Amino acid sequence: MKVFLNSMAVFLILAGGVWFLQGINVLPGSFMTGHMEWSYYGGLAIVAGIALLVFAKRLKASPPKK
Repeated sequence: MKVFLNSMAVFLILAGGVWFLQGINVLPGSFMTGHMEWSYYGGLAIVAGIALLVFAKRLKASPPKK
């Protein structure tokens, strides 16, 4: 479960970074380029990814199944 949550968190952070950079017109080449709402969505995705990383870190490791 922790591996899945960490993977999703990293994906959210990376995707959010791309959305943010395209929204502020730094990373060209998409319909999102230059549209500020995508920078907001990207910022929210980055924050959600960081929160998910923190949540996954706080999960206790489950005991191994026999």
